[in-house]
Amino acid sequence: MSINEIVTVITEFTRAHEVWAIPIVFILAFGESLAFLSLLLPATVILLGLGALIGESEIAFFPIWLSAALGAFFGDWVSYWFGFHYKEKVREMWPISRNPEMIDKGHRFFEKWGVWGIFFGRFFGPLRAVVPLVAGICEMRQRHFQVANLASAMIWAFGILAPGALGLRWFASWMG
Repeated sequence: MSINEIVTVITEFTRAHEVWAIPIVFILAFGESLAFLSLLLPATVILLGLGALIGESEIAFFPIWLSAALGAFFGDWVSYWFGFHYKEKVREMWPISRNPEMIDKGHRFFEKWGVWGIFFGRFFGPLRAVVPLVAGICEMRQRHFQVANLASAMIWAFGILAPGALGLRWFASWMG
């Protein structure tokens, strides 16, 4: 199944069953932020598609945005926990064991930027899930991690959903 087909299936399911939008968005954002699933799940593309669905339907933006922010927050928190608990053993865990150099890249990024690396790492593809894992491995203070995690999750969720959700409404009102 291609990425386009996956996006279409999830978007169409959500269109037909709007009550499932909140848990679907939460799961996708969680998976996109979790170190082990983000390498396998094309959630960003699906979330962009769901943002467009919000824009053309009666689905309220705020609950979906909150769901995406919480999913991203908890995904990073679990990644941090794995790093804190398992340290360097995470290199041996699948699917990271297939690309252990991702840990090295995340570590260099984290060492350079520290707490700001947690914040900005969310906005850079593969680093999104690896940097929280590295922060745990490096035993970053949880309070500092969680502040950066929460702030970046809220902004990331808005940025991934708002273009479709709010942009389509604005464009439609501008055209009409």
